[in-house]
Amino acid sequence: MRQIFAIFLAFGCVLSGRPLAASDFSDNPIVYFVVTDRFKNGNPDNDHSYGRKKDGLSEIGTFHGGDLAGITEQLKAGWFSSLGVNAIWITAPYEQIHGWVVGGNQEFKHYSYHGYYATDFTVLDRNMGTPDELREMIDTAHAQGIRVLFDVVMNHPGYLDIQSALDFRIPVLWRGADKAGLRDYHEYIDYNADKKKWAQWWGGAWVRSGLPGYAPEGGDDYTKQLAYLPDFRTESTEKVDLPPFLKAKRDTQAKVIPNATVRDYLVTWLTSWVREYGVDGFRCDTVKHVEPAAWKRLKADATKALADWKLQNPTKKIDDQPFWMVGEYWGLGTEKSALYSNGFDAMINFDFQDRAANLRDIDSVYRDYSAKLSGDPGYNVLSYISSHDTKLFPRNRLIDGGTALLLAPGGVQIFYGDETARPLGPSVNSDPQQATRSDMNWNAINESVLSHWSKLTQFRARHPAIARGRHARLSSNPYVFSRVAIDGSDRVVAAIGVSGEQELTVGDVFANGTKLQDAYTGREAIVSGGKVKVLGEGVVLLEARR
Repeated sequence: MRQIFAIFLAFGCVLSGRPLAASDFSDNPIVYFVVTDRFKNGNPDNDHSYGRKKDGLSEIGTFHGGDLAGITEQLKAGWFSSLGVNAIWITAPYEQIHGWVVGGNQEFKHYSYHGYYATDFTVLDRNMGTPDELREMIDTAHAQGIRVLFDVVMNHPGYLDIQSALDFRIPVLWRGADKAGLRDYHEYIDYNADKKKWAQWWGGAWVRSGLPGYAPEGGDDYTKQLAYLPDFRTESTEKVDLPPFLKAKRDTQAKVIPNATVRDYLVTWLTSWVREYGVDGFRCDTVKHVEPAAWKRLKADATKALADWKLQNPTKKIDDQPFWMVGEYWGLGTEKSALYSNGFDAMINFDFQDRAANLRDIDSVYRDYSAKLSGDPGYNVLSYISSHDTKLFPRNRLIDGGTALLLAPGGVQIFYGDETARPLGPSVNSDPQQATRSDMNWNAINESVLSHWSKLTQFRARHPAIARGRHARLSSNPYVFSRVAIDGSDRVVAAIGVSGEQELTVGDVFANGTKLQDAYTGREAIVSGGKVKVLGEGVVLLEARR
Protein backbone atom coordinates (compact mmCIF):
# COMPACT_ATOMS: atom_id res chain seq x y z
CA MET A 1 0.00 0.00 0.00
CA ARG A 2 1.11 3.52 -0.71
CA GLN A 3 3.50 5.05 1.78
CA ILE A 4 1.25 8.09 1.96
CA PHE A 5 -1.36 6.18 4.01
CA ALA A 6 1.10 5.46 6.78
CA ILE A 7 2.36 9.02 6.69
CA PHE A 8 -1.17 10.42 7.09
CA LEU A 9 -2.00 8.07 9.93
CA ALA A 10 1.15 8.93 11.83
CA PHE A 11 0.77 12.61 10.94
CA GLY A 12 -2.70 12.78 12.48
CA CYS A 13 -1.59 11.06 15.66
CA VAL A 14 1.48 13.28 16.07
CA LEU A 15 -0.51 16.43 15.46
CA SER A 16 -3.21 15.62 17.95
CA GLY A 17 -0.95 14.25 20.63
CA ARG A 18 -3.98 12.27 21.86
CA PRO A 19 -6.44 9.62 20.68
CA LEU A 20 -9.62 10.56 18.87
CA ALA A 21 -12.05 12.49 21.04
CA ALA A 22 -14.59 10.32 22.79
CA SER A 23 -18.11 10.97 21.54
CA ASP A 24 -21.21 9.07 20.60
CA PHE A 25 -21.04 7.75 17.07
CA SER A 26 -24.51 9.13 16.45
CA ASP A 27 -23.22 12.67 17.09
CA ASN A 28 -20.33 12.56 14.63
CA PRO A 29 -20.83 9.79 12.05
CA ILE A 30 -18.19 9.82 9.31
CA VAL A 31 -19.51 7.17 6.95
CA TYR A 32 -17.60 5.80 3.97
CA PHE A 33 -20.05 4.46 1.37
CA VAL A 34 -18.64 1.80 -0.91
CA VAL A 35 -20.32 0.03 -3.83
CA THR A 36 -18.65 -3.24 -2.91
CA ASP A 37 -18.53 -4.66 -6.44
CA ARG A 38 -16.67 -1.61 -7.73
CA PHE A 39 -14.19 -1.17 -4.85
CA LYS A 40 -11.57 -3.92 -4.69
CA ASN A 41 -11.36 -7.51 -5.95
CA GLY A 42 -9.99 -9.55 -3.06
CA ASN A 43 -11.04 -12.99 -4.33
CA PRO A 44 -11.19 -13.43 -8.13
CA ASP A 45 -12.52 -16.97 -7.69
CA ASN A 46 -16.01 -15.62 -6.97
CA ASP A 47 -16.21 -13.24 -9.95
CA HIS A 48 -18.56 -15.33 -12.09
CA SER A 49 -20.93 -16.82 -9.53
CA TYR A 50 -24.29 -18.11 -10.79
CA GLY A 51 -22.86 -18.05 -14.32
CA ARG A 52 -22.64 -14.26 -14.43
CA LYS A 53 -20.63 -12.98 -17.38
CA LYS A 54 -19.08 -9.83 -18.75
CA ASP A 55 -20.93 -8.27 -21.66
CA GLY A 56 -17.77 -7.66 -23.70
CA LEU A 57 -18.75 -4.05 -24.26
CA SER A 58 -18.58 -1.13 -21.82
CA GLU A 59 -19.53 -3.27 -18.79
CA ILE A 60 -21.93 -0.61 -17.53
CA GLY A 61 -24.12 -2.95 -15.51
CA THR A 62 -22.09 -6.11 -15.05
CA PHE A 63 -20.31 -7.38 -11.95
CA HIS A 64 -16.73 -6.09 -11.86
CA GLY A 65 -15.25 -8.30 -9.14
CA GLY A 66 -15.23 -6.22 -5.98
CA ASP A 67 -16.06 -8.19 -2.85
CA LEU A 68 -15.92 -8.40 0.93
CA ALA A 69 -12.37 -9.76 0.82
CA GLY A 70 -11.35 -6.62 -1.05
CA ILE A 71 -12.74 -4.40 1.70
CA THR A 72 -10.88 -6.47 4.29
CA GLU A 73 -7.68 -6.09 2.30
CA GLN A 74 -8.03 -2.31 2.40
CA LEU A 75 -8.92 -2.34 6.08
CA LYS A 76 -5.72 -4.22 6.83
CA ALA A 77 -3.76 -1.81 4.62
CA GLY A 78 -4.99 1.13 6.71
CA TRP A 79 -7.05 2.83 4.03
CA PHE A 80 -10.08 3.57 6.21
CA SER A 81 -8.22 4.33 9.44
CA SER A 82 -5.94 6.75 7.61
CA LEU A 83 -8.99 8.65 6.45
CA GLY A 84 -10.41 8.78 9.96
CA VAL A 85 -13.81 7.33 9.05
CA ASN A 86 -15.77 5.60 11.80
CA ALA A 87 -18.20 3.57 9.68
CA ILE A 88 -18.29 1.74 6.37
CA TRP A 89 -21.61 1.45 4.56
CA ILE A 90 -21.60 -1.45 2.11
CA THR A 91 -24.14 -2.28 -0.56
CA ALA A 92 -26.53 -5.09 0.39
CA PRO A 93 -24.41 -8.28 0.40
CA TYR A 94 -27.22 -10.82 0.45
CA GLU A 95 -28.15 -12.88 -2.61
CA GLN A 96 -29.32 -10.94 -5.64
CA ILE A 97 -31.07 -12.00 -8.83
CA HIS A 98 -28.74 -14.38 -10.65
CA GLY A 99 -28.85 -12.90 -14.11
CA TRP A 100 -29.49 -9.60 -15.81
CA VAL A 101 -32.46 -7.48 -16.85
CA VAL A 102 -32.68 -4.96 -19.66
CA GLY A 103 -30.88 -1.73 -18.77
CA GLY A 104 -31.61 1.72 -20.17
CA ASN A 105 -33.41 1.75 -23.50
CA GLN A 106 -32.32 -1.79 -24.36
CA GLU A 107 -28.73 -0.52 -24.11
CA PHE A 108 -26.92 -2.68 -21.53
CA LYS A 109 -27.24 -5.83 -19.44
CA HIS A 110 -28.13 -4.73 -15.94
CA TYR A 111 -27.04 -7.11 -13.18
CA SER A 112 -27.69 -6.44 -9.50
CA TYR A 113 -24.11 -5.50 -8.67
CA HIS A 114 -25.52 -2.65 -6.53
CA GLY A 115 -27.53 -4.92 -4.23
CA TYR A 116 -31.01 -3.52 -4.87
CA TYR A 117 -32.55 -6.57 -6.61
CA ALA A 118 -32.60 -9.11 -3.78
CA THR A 119 -33.64 -12.74 -4.18
CA ASP A 120 -32.73 -14.36 -0.85
CA PHE A 121 -32.23 -12.10 2.17
CA THR A 122 -30.80 -14.91 4.30
CA VAL A 123 -27.60 -15.88 2.47
CA LEU A 124 -24.67 -14.00 1.01
CA ASP A 125 -24.46 -13.38 -2.69
CA ARG A 126 -21.57 -15.55 -3.86
CA ASN A 127 -20.02 -12.66 -5.79
CA MET A 128 -19.66 -10.85 -2.47
CA GLY A 129 -17.95 -13.73 -0.67
CA THR A 130 -18.41 -16.32 2.04
CA PRO A 131 -19.69 -16.16 5.62
CA ASP A 132 -16.10 -16.45 6.86
CA GLU A 133 -15.07 -13.51 4.66
CA LEU A 134 -17.94 -11.40 5.97
CA ARG A 135 -17.05 -12.24 9.56
CA GLU A 136 -13.39 -11.39 8.97
CA MET A 137 -14.30 -8.08 7.35
CA ILE A 138 -16.56 -7.01 10.22
CA ASP A 139 -14.15 -8.22 12.91
CA THR A 140 -11.28 -6.37 11.21
CA ALA A 141 -13.30 -3.17 11.04
CA HIS A 142 -14.38 -3.46 14.67
CA ALA A 143 -10.77 -3.94 15.78
CA GLN A 144 -10.05 -0.51 14.24
CA GLY A 145 -13.07 1.13 15.88
CA ILE A 146 -14.95 1.22 12.57
CA ARG A 147 -18.62 0.27 12.39
CA VAL A 148 -20.16 -1.68 9.51
CA LEU A 149 -23.53 -0.67 8.06
CA PHE A 150 -25.60 -2.75 5.62
CA ASP A 151 -27.70 -1.22 2.90
CA VAL A 152 -31.14 -2.80 3.30
CA VAL A 153 -34.35 -2.76 1.28
CA MET A 154 -37.80 -3.55 2.64
CA ASN A 155 -39.76 -1.99 -0.21
CA HIS A 156 -39.08 -4.56 -2.91
CA PRO A 157 -37.22 -7.68 -3.98
CA GLY A 158 -35.62 -7.95 -7.41
CA TYR A 159 -37.27 -8.62 -10.73
CA LEU A 160 -37.76 -12.17 -11.95
CA ASP A 161 -34.90 -12.31 -14.44
CA ILE A 162 -34.54 -15.15 -16.92
CA GLN A 163 -31.55 -16.77 -15.22
CA SER A 164 -33.23 -16.82 -11.81
CA ALA A 165 -36.40 -18.27 -13.35
CA LEU A 166 -34.28 -21.04 -14.87
CA ASP A 167 -32.34 -21.68 -11.66
CA PHE A 168 -35.46 -21.77 -9.45
CA ARG A 169 -37.55 -23.64 -12.04
CA ILE A 170 -40.32 -21.09 -12.19
CA PRO A 171 -42.24 -22.18 -15.32
CA VAL A 172 -42.99 -18.85 -16.96
CA LEU A 173 -40.35 -18.90 -19.72
CA TRP A 174 -40.66 -19.77 -23.37
CA ARG A 175 -38.25 -22.26 -24.88
CA GLY A 176 -34.87 -20.74 -25.80
CA ALA A 177 -35.01 -18.10 -23.07
CA ASP A 178 -31.38 -18.73 -22.18
CA LYS A 179 -30.45 -17.17 -25.54
CA ALA A 180 -32.43 -13.96 -25.03
CA GLY A 181 -30.80 -10.65 -25.90
CA LEU A 182 -31.49 -7.03 -25.09
CA ARG A 183 -33.99 -6.59 -27.93
CA ASP A 184 -36.08 -9.72 -27.42
CA TYR A 185 -35.63 -10.36 -23.67
CA HIS A 186 -39.25 -9.85 -22.65
CA GLU A 187 -40.54 -11.97 -25.51
CA TYR A 188 -39.17 -15.02 -23.68
CA ILE A 189 -41.11 -14.36 -20.46
CA ASP A 190 -44.79 -15.36 -20.51
CA TYR A 191 -46.31 -12.53 -18.55
CA ASN A 192 -49.76 -14.03 -19.17
CA ALA A 193 -48.92 -17.51 -17.91
CA ASP A 194 -51.38 -19.25 -15.60
CA LYS A 195 -51.42 -17.74 -12.12
CA LYS A 196 -50.45 -21.12 -10.67
CA LYS A 197 -47.15 -20.87 -12.52
CA TRP A 198 -46.46 -17.34 -11.34
CA ALA A 199 -47.41 -18.38 -7.80
CA GLN A 200 -44.23 -20.46 -7.69
CA TRP A 201 -42.22 -17.20 -7.38
CA TRP A 202 -43.00 -14.89 -4.39
CA GLY A 203 -46.75 -15.31 -4.58
CA GLY A 204 -49.53 -12.77 -4.40
CA ALA A 205 -49.62 -12.70 -0.62
CA TRP A 206 -46.03 -11.41 -0.58
CA VAL A 207 -45.83 -8.80 -3.33
CA ARG A 208 -48.02 -6.74 -5.62
CA SER A 209 -46.86 -6.68 -9.22
CA GLY A 210 -49.89 -6.91 -11.51
CA LEU A 211 -48.82 -10.34 -12.75
CA PRO A 212 -51.38 -13.19 -12.93
CA GLY A 213 -52.41 -13.99 -9.36
CA TYR A 214 -50.79 -10.82 -7.96
CA ALA A 215 -52.56 -7.62 -6.99
CA PRO A 216 -51.79 -4.52 -9.03
CA GLU A 217 -49.81 -1.66 -7.57
CA GLY A 218 -51.58 0.90 -5.44
CA GLY A 219 -51.88 4.63 -5.90
CA ASP A 220 -49.92 5.87 -2.87
CA ASP A 221 -46.26 5.97 -1.92
CA TYR A 222 -46.51 2.84 0.21
CA THR A 223 -48.17 0.57 -2.35
CA LYS A 224 -46.89 1.78 -5.71
CA GLN A 225 -44.22 -0.12 -7.66
CA LEU A 226 -40.89 1.64 -8.14
CA ALA A 227 -39.43 1.11 -11.61
CA TYR A 228 -41.84 -1.85 -12.05
CA LEU A 229 -40.19 -3.74 -9.18
CA PRO A 230 -42.50 -6.04 -7.20
CA ASP A 231 -43.69 -4.24 -4.07
CA PHE A 232 -43.52 -6.05 -0.74
CA ARG A 233 -46.85 -6.02 1.13
CA THR A 234 -45.24 -4.90 4.38
CA GLU A 235 -48.46 -3.23 5.51
CA SER A 236 -50.47 -6.48 5.28
CA THR A 237 -51.67 -8.30 8.40
CA GLU A 238 -52.18 -11.51 6.42
CA LYS A 239 -50.23 -14.51 7.72
CA VAL A 240 -48.00 -15.91 4.98
CA ASP A 241 -45.98 -19.02 4.30
CA LEU A 242 -42.47 -19.02 2.83
CA PRO A 243 -42.51 -18.16 -0.89
CA PRO A 244 -42.51 -21.41 -2.91
CA PHE A 245 -39.17 -20.77 -4.59
CA LEU A 246 -37.49 -20.27 -1.20
CA LYS A 247 -39.10 -23.43 0.16
CA ALA A 248 -37.44 -25.36 -2.67
CA LYS A 249 -34.11 -23.49 -2.48
CA ARG A 250 -31.50 -25.79 -0.99
CA ASP A 251 -29.06 -23.24 0.39
CA THR A 252 -31.50 -20.75 1.91
CA GLN A 253 -31.53 -20.03 5.62
CA ALA A 254 -35.17 -18.95 5.42
CA LYS A 255 -37.39 -20.97 7.71
CA VAL A 256 -41.15 -21.04 8.16
CA ILE A 257 -42.22 -18.63 10.92
CA PRO A 258 -45.63 -19.57 12.32
CA ASN A 259 -48.31 -16.89 12.04
CA ALA A 260 -45.88 -14.41 10.47
CA THR A 261 -46.62 -11.51 8.14
CA VAL A 262 -44.45 -10.28 5.29
CA ARG A 263 -43.05 -7.65 7.64
CA ASP A 264 -42.25 -10.30 10.27
CA TYR A 265 -40.23 -12.31 7.76
CA LEU A 266 -38.30 -9.35 6.39
CA VAL A 267 -37.42 -8.01 9.83
CA THR A 268 -36.33 -11.47 10.96
CA TRP A 269 -34.17 -11.99 7.88
CA LEU A 270 -32.48 -8.58 8.04
CA THR A 271 -31.82 -8.64 11.78
CA SER A 272 -30.32 -12.14 11.56
CA TRP A 273 -27.20 -10.50 10.04
CA VAL A 274 -26.96 -8.30 13.13
CA ARG A 275 -27.38 -11.18 15.54
CA GLU A 276 -24.88 -13.44 13.75
CA TYR A 277 -22.13 -11.00 12.68
CA GLY A 278 -22.52 -7.85 14.78
CA VAL A 279 -23.61 -5.51 11.98
CA ASP A 280 -23.75 -2.08 13.63
CA GLY A 281 -26.37 -0.31 11.60
CA PHE A 282 -28.54 -0.12 8.49
CA ARG A 283 -28.79 2.41 5.71
CA CYS A 284 -32.42 1.99 4.70
CA ASP A 285 -33.35 2.39 1.06
CA THR A 286 -36.60 3.93 -0.26
CA VAL A 287 -37.85 4.93 3.19
CA LYS A 288 -40.61 6.98 1.60
CA HIS A 289 -42.21 3.83 0.23
CA VAL A 290 -42.50 1.71 3.38
CA GLU A 291 -44.87 2.55 6.21
CA PRO A 292 -43.11 4.04 9.28
CA ALA A 293 -44.30 1.26 11.57
CA ALA A 294 -42.20 -1.23 9.61
CA TRP A 295 -39.04 0.85 10.08
CA LYS A 296 -39.79 1.27 13.79
CA ARG A 297 -40.13 -2.50 14.15
CA LEU A 298 -36.89 -3.09 12.23
CA LYS A 299 -35.00 -0.70 14.50
CA ALA A 300 -36.38 -2.25 17.69
CA ASP A 301 -35.52 -5.80 16.66
CA ALA A 302 -32.09 -4.82 15.31
CA THR A 303 -31.28 -2.98 18.55
CA LYS A 304 -32.05 -6.09 20.56
CA ALA A 305 -30.09 -8.29 18.14
CA LEU A 306 -26.98 -6.11 18.41
CA ALA A 307 -27.19 -6.01 22.19
CA ASP A 308 -27.41 -9.81 22.21
CA TRP A 309 -24.40 -10.09 19.87
CA LYS A 310 -22.34 -7.76 22.07
CA LEU A 311 -23.25 -9.80 25.12
CA GLN A 312 -21.98 -12.92 23.38
CA ASN A 313 -18.92 -11.21 21.86
CA PRO A 314 -17.54 -8.82 24.49
CA THR A 315 -14.01 -8.85 23.01
CA LYS A 316 -15.17 -8.03 19.48
CA LYS A 317 -17.52 -5.13 20.12
CA ILE A 318 -16.39 -1.53 19.68
CA ASP A 319 -18.47 -0.17 22.55
CA ASP A 320 -21.96 -0.45 24.01
CA GLN A 321 -23.61 2.15 21.82
CA PRO A 322 -26.91 0.97 20.30
CA PHE A 323 -27.80 -0.01 16.77
CA TRP A 324 -27.82 2.96 14.39
CA MET A 325 -30.14 3.56 11.46
CA VAL A 326 -30.01 6.14 8.66
CA GLY A 327 -32.63 6.46 5.97
CA GLU A 328 -32.89 7.57 2.37
CA TYR A 329 -36.08 9.58 1.89
CA TRP A 330 -35.79 11.20 -1.50
CA GLY A 331 -35.55 14.99 -1.32
CA LEU A 332 -35.44 15.29 2.48
CA GLY A 333 -33.11 17.93 3.90
CA THR A 334 -32.21 18.94 7.44
CA GLU A 335 -35.72 19.40 8.78
CA LYS A 336 -36.85 17.19 11.63
CA SER A 337 -39.69 14.87 10.73
CA ALA A 338 -41.78 12.12 12.29
CA LEU A 339 -39.34 9.59 10.82
CA TYR A 340 -37.03 10.24 13.76
CA SER A 341 -39.73 8.85 16.04
CA ASN A 342 -39.95 5.73 13.91
CA GLY A 343 -36.51 4.23 14.21
CA PHE A 344 -34.17 6.63 12.45
CA ASP A 345 -31.16 8.27 14.07
CA ALA A 346 -30.30 10.22 10.92
CA MET A 347 -31.54 10.82 7.40
CA ILE A 348 -29.53 11.37 4.25
CA ASN A 349 -29.41 15.10 3.52
CA PHE A 350 -30.38 15.84 -0.08
CA ASP A 351 -29.98 19.57 0.51
CA PHE A 352 -26.20 19.72 0.74
CA GLN A 353 -24.85 18.47 -2.60
CA ASP A 354 -25.88 21.48 -4.68
CA ARG A 355 -25.28 24.05 -1.94
CA ALA A 356 -21.74 22.75 -1.43
CA ALA A 357 -20.85 23.81 -4.95
CA ASN A 358 -20.54 27.44 -3.83
CA LEU A 359 -17.77 27.52 -1.24
CA ARG A 360 -17.96 31.32 -1.07
CA ASP A 361 -21.43 31.10 0.42
CA ILE A 362 -20.77 28.10 2.64
CA ASP A 363 -21.18 30.09 5.86
CA SER A 364 -24.91 30.44 5.25
CA VAL A 365 -25.12 26.64 4.97
CA TYR A 366 -23.08 26.11 8.11
CA ARG A 367 -25.16 28.63 10.08
CA ASP A 368 -28.38 27.03 8.91
CA TYR A 369 -27.27 23.49 9.77
CA SER A 370 -25.71 24.39 13.10
CA ALA A 371 -28.85 26.18 14.23
CA LYS A 372 -30.75 22.91 13.76
CA LEU A 373 -28.13 20.31 14.69
CA SER A 374 -25.94 21.74 17.45
CA GLY A 375 -26.19 20.32 20.93
CA ASP A 376 -28.60 17.41 21.30
CA PRO A 377 -31.61 18.02 19.04
CA GLY A 378 -32.50 14.30 19.02
CA TYR A 379 -31.69 13.72 15.37
CA ASN A 380 -28.95 14.06 12.79
CA VAL A 381 -28.37 14.13 9.03
CA LEU A 382 -25.80 12.62 6.71
CA SER A 383 -24.57 15.14 4.14
CA TYR A 384 -22.73 14.19 0.95
CA ILE A 385 -21.29 15.76 -2.19
CA SER A 386 -21.46 12.66 -4.41
CA SER A 387 -23.94 9.81 -4.57
CA HIS A 388 -24.75 6.69 -6.58
CA ASP A 389 -28.32 7.97 -6.95
CA THR A 390 -27.61 11.53 -8.09
CA LYS A 391 -24.22 12.61 -9.47
CA LEU A 392 -20.55 12.95 -8.68
CA PHE A 393 -19.19 16.27 -7.49
CA PRO A 394 -17.06 17.87 -10.26
CA ARG A 395 -13.80 15.94 -10.33
CA ASN A 396 -11.72 19.11 -10.75
CA ARG A 397 -13.25 20.71 -7.64
CA LEU A 398 -12.82 17.99 -5.04
CA ILE A 399 -10.48 20.09 -2.90
CA ASP A 400 -13.22 22.67 -2.39
CA GLY A 401 -15.90 19.98 -2.18
CA GLY A 402 -14.01 18.08 0.48
CA THR A 403 -13.50 21.25 2.50
CA ALA A 404 -17.21 22.10 2.36
CA LEU A 405 -18.30 18.60 3.33
CA LEU A 406 -15.80 17.70 6.03
CA LEU A 407 -16.32 20.93 7.98
CA ALA A 408 -20.11 20.74 7.79
CA PRO A 409 -22.29 20.43 10.90
CA GLY A 410 -24.03 17.09 11.35
CA GLY A 411 -22.87 13.75 9.99
CA VAL A 412 -21.09 13.21 6.68
CA GLN A 413 -20.96 10.53 4.01
CA ILE A 414 -17.85 10.04 1.89
CA PHE A 415 -18.64 8.31 -1.42
CA TYR A 416 -15.82 5.95 -2.37
CA GLY A 417 -13.33 7.65 -4.66
CA ASP A 418 -14.22 11.24 -3.80
CA GLU A 419 -11.00 11.21 -1.77
CA THR A 420 -8.99 9.97 -4.79
CA ALA A 421 -10.75 11.81 -7.65
CA ARG A 422 -12.21 8.60 -9.07
CA PRO A 423 -13.38 9.45 -12.60
CA LEU A 424 -16.83 8.88 -14.02
CA GLY A 425 -17.51 5.51 -15.57
CA PRO A 426 -19.46 4.60 -18.71
CA SER A 427 -23.20 5.19 -18.83
CA VAL A 428 -26.06 5.85 -21.21
CA ASN A 429 -28.28 8.92 -21.49
CA SER A 430 -31.26 6.95 -20.23
CA ASP A 431 -29.42 5.98 -17.00
CA PRO A 432 -26.69 8.53 -16.23
CA GLN A 433 -26.36 7.43 -12.59
CA GLN A 434 -24.49 4.33 -13.78
CA ALA A 435 -21.50 6.62 -14.38
CA THR A 436 -21.25 7.39 -10.66
CA ARG A 437 -20.42 3.73 -9.87
CA SER A 438 -17.10 3.33 -11.68
CA ASP A 439 -14.25 1.16 -10.44
CA MET A 440 -12.10 2.59 -7.67
CA ASN A 441 -9.05 4.23 -9.23
CA TRP A 442 -6.35 2.40 -7.27
CA ASN A 443 -3.80 2.87 -10.04
CA ALA A 444 -4.49 6.56 -10.63
CA ILE A 445 -5.02 8.13 -7.22
CA ASN A 446 -4.89 11.92 -7.09
CA GLU A 447 -2.45 12.31 -4.21
CA SER A 448 -3.24 15.99 -3.65
CA VAL A 449 -6.94 15.29 -3.20
CA LEU A 450 -6.22 12.29 -0.96
CA SER A 451 -3.88 14.34 1.23
CA HIS A 452 -6.45 17.10 1.60
CA TRP A 453 -9.33 14.78 2.47
CA SER A 454 -7.27 12.74 4.92
CA LYS A 455 -6.19 15.78 6.92
CA LEU A 456 -9.70 17.15 7.11
CA THR A 457 -11.31 13.85 8.00
CA GLN A 458 -8.82 13.09 10.75
CA PHE A 459 -9.36 16.58 12.16
CA ARG A 460 -13.11 16.06 12.08
CA ALA A 461 -12.79 12.67 13.78
CA ARG A 462 -10.92 14.26 16.69
CA HIS A 463 -13.48 17.00 17.17
CA PRO A 464 -17.18 16.27 17.73
CA ALA A 465 -17.66 20.03 17.99
CA ILE A 466 -17.45 20.20 14.19
CA ALA A 467 -20.59 18.08 14.00
CA ARG A 468 -22.51 19.28 17.06
CA GLY A 469 -20.92 22.53 18.20
CA ARG A 470 -22.25 26.06 17.91
CA HIS A 471 -21.08 27.77 14.74
CA ALA A 472 -19.87 31.37 14.70
CA ARG A 473 -18.25 33.35 11.91
CA LEU A 474 -15.22 35.20 13.24
CA SER A 475 -14.09 36.88 10.04
CA SER A 476 -15.38 37.26 6.49
CA ASN A 477 -12.11 38.03 4.71
CA PRO A 478 -10.45 35.67 5.15
CA TYR A 479 -13.31 33.40 6.10
CA VAL A 480 -12.74 32.19 9.67
CA PHE A 481 -15.25 30.40 11.88
CA SER A 482 -15.41 28.55 15.17
CA ARG A 483 -17.29 25.52 16.46
CA VAL A 484 -17.61 25.11 20.19
CA ALA A 485 -19.35 22.25 21.96
CA ILE A 486 -22.39 23.30 23.96
CA ASP A 487 -20.68 22.26 27.21
CA GLY A 488 -17.36 23.79 26.16
CA SER A 489 -15.57 20.43 26.15
CA ASP A 490 -14.33 20.76 22.57
CA ARG A 491 -13.55 23.73 20.36
CA VAL A 492 -11.90 24.49 17.02
CA VAL A 493 -11.28 27.39 14.69
CA ALA A 494 -11.04 26.87 10.92
CA ALA A 495 -10.22 29.18 8.04
CA ILE A 496 -10.84 28.65 4.34
CA GLY A 497 -8.95 30.36 1.52
CA VAL A 498 -5.85 31.28 3.53
CA SER A 499 -2.50 31.17 1.77
CA GLY A 500 0.82 32.49 2.97
CA GLU A 501 1.45 34.46 6.14
CA GLN A 502 -1.68 35.90 7.70
CA GLU A 503 -3.03 36.89 11.07
CA LEU A 504 -6.31 35.19 11.94
CA THR A 505 -8.90 36.13 14.55
CA VAL A 506 -9.78 33.44 17.08
CA GLY A 507 -11.82 35.75 19.30
CA ASP A 508 -12.41 34.32 22.76
CA VAL A 509 -12.50 30.72 21.54
CA PHE A 510 -8.94 30.25 22.77
CA ALA A 511 -7.44 32.32 25.58
CA ASN A 512 -4.36 34.44 25.08
CA GLY A 513 -1.22 32.38 25.53
CA THR A 514 -2.87 29.15 24.35
CA LYS A 515 -0.61 27.02 22.19
CA LEU A 516 -2.42 25.98 19.02
CA GLN A 517 -1.50 23.80 16.10
CA ASP A 518 -2.70 23.90 12.54
CA ALA A 519 -3.77 20.31 11.90
CA TYR A 520 -3.45 20.92 8.17
CA THR A 521 0.26 21.80 8.17
CA GLY A 522 1.53 20.74 11.60
CA ARG A 523 2.72 24.26 12.38
CA GLU A 524 2.21 25.78 15.82
CA ALA A 525 1.04 29.20 16.91
CA ILE A 526 0.34 31.05 20.15
CA VAL A 527 -2.76 33.18 20.73
CA SER A 528 -1.97 36.82 21.34
CA GLY A 529 -4.60 39.57 21.50
CA GLY A 530 -7.24 37.14 20.28
CA LYS A 531 -5.28 36.39 17.12
CA VAL A 532 -2.71 33.95 15.77
CA LYS A 533 -0.16 34.22 13.00
CA VAL A 534 -0.26 31.34 10.53
CA LEU A 535 1.40 30.22 7.31
CA GLY A 536 -1.63 28.92 5.47
CA GLU A 537 -1.81 26.39 2.66
CA GLY A 538 -5.41 26.94 1.66
CA VAL A 539 -7.13 25.64 4.79
CA VAL A 540 -6.23 26.27 8.42
CA LEU A 541 -7.47 23.88 11.13
CA LEU A 542 -6.69 25.18 14.59
CA GLU A 543 -6.88 23.03 17.72
CA ALA A 544 -5.35 23.32 21.15
CA ARG A 545 -1.99 21.63 21.50
CA ARG A 546 -1.97 19.11 24.34
